[in-house]
Amino acid sequence: MKKNKITDRMNSGDLRTPGLFMSKFRKERDMNFKDAFELMKKGHRVKLPSWGGYWYWDAEKETVMMQCRPKDTDKGQGDLLDIRETQRVEYTLSNILSNEWIVANPENCPVLGGLATFSFGDAIKYLKRGLKVKRIGWNGKNQYIQLATCISFKAADGTIVNCDHNDIGNKAIAFIGTSGVQMGWLASQADMLAEDWMFVE
Repeated sequence: MKKNKITDRMNSGDLRTPGLFMSKFRKERDMNFKDAFELMKKGHRVKLPSWGGYWYWDAEKETVMMQCRPKDTDKGQGDLLDIRETQRVEYTLSNILSNEWIVANPENCPVLGGLATFSFGDAIKYLKRGLKVKRIGWNGKNQYIQLATCISFKAADGTIVNCDHNDIGNKAIAFIGTSGVQMGWLASQADMLAEDWMFVE
């Protein structure tokens, strides 16, 4: 029978050495929610890589509590939310279906004083939501990318042309750097394989 590597590590005694256990899970992104839930029941906080907050199990209330950054909370709700009270059911369920759960700690969780990073795939997802993202590995200051829409240009004869494409419509990724704005940014191999993408505050 195939063994579950998360459960194996839990049974191996790593949980008796919190520092060792946390270091092993700091960058793992293949833990499903079943494994994450088992850790929550044992007192650990868990999150998805891009999250500023975390989830934990409240034994007294017998429910999952969602600790959010104040700016990420839904209107009219505080930064600590019972999962049963979420206003974004589809979003919450999609998170539960993720296989990228990790243990939240002071290095990877902004609420705990750390920095949340994520993959290029997640960066594209957040661009489509209208968010600005950048890489820690980029050398220039204040560099980031965002999705530009309603793109048009002025032709040589003075005509204003609205961009339109069968696949991408009227959108393009804009790179904002020290020299200004560059439309139609293309990712390098390093950018696509990097795990150090983050939000631009």
